[in-house]
Amino acid sequence: MILFDLDGTLVDTAPDLGLALNMQRERHGLPPLSQAAIRPYASHGSKGLLSVGFGLTPEDRQFAEMREEYLVLYDEVFTRSPRLFEGVAETLAVIEGRKIPWGIVTNKPRRFSAPLIHAMQLEPRISCLVCGDDAVRPKPYPDTLLMACKMTDSDAATCMYVGDAERDIQAGRAAGMKTVVALFGYIDATDKPAEWGADVMIAQPEELLALI
Repeated sequence: MILFDLDGTLVDTAPDLGLALNMQRERHGLPPLSQAAIRPYASHGSKGLLSVGFGLTPEDRQFAEMREEYLVLYDEVFTRSPRLFEGVAETLAVIEGRKIPWGIVTNKPRRFSAPLIHAMQLEPRISCLVCGDDAVRPKPYPDTLLMACKMTDSDAATCMYVGDAERDIQAGRAAGMKTVVALFGYIDATDKPAEWGADVMIAQPEELLALI
């Protein structure tokens, strides 16, 4: 079983995430940010986006209200322009040709993940979709990854988890899976993926095929 993170690993959703953030900034009288400024935060959900967009942290009093405002705006645009990263379609085709099941484990809420997967016509192809709000503890805890194993009757020790954020690697290691860093994802210049403790790092999706 190969399990993938969603945003920044399988699907490039940064343009729509950034569009919603700039819509919110406009509401608050702020100029738009460039996609280059937003992109490194795209894997970190609303927490990361509100950090770069407004300098907010979950400890700030207005964070919850701003988060809900952002999610309402994202709901308007989240299926506008998502696309598979270059090389992902070909990689998935080979994986499926080898009869290897694959699924998605993401911290993205189900209200967005399920329609996004449907819109991209991935729904019939995946063995499972586990979202951040499907468990009490999302990544970096292993709960959602272990839930995927249970859903597919898979042994974690024979699973591989591919992601582009440190919490993906933390969760995969905690679950007892082989872990792979997708360096083509939303990795900031300040990130140090070589220090995350992953088993492998790949620069292109096709490199995954050599591991299976």
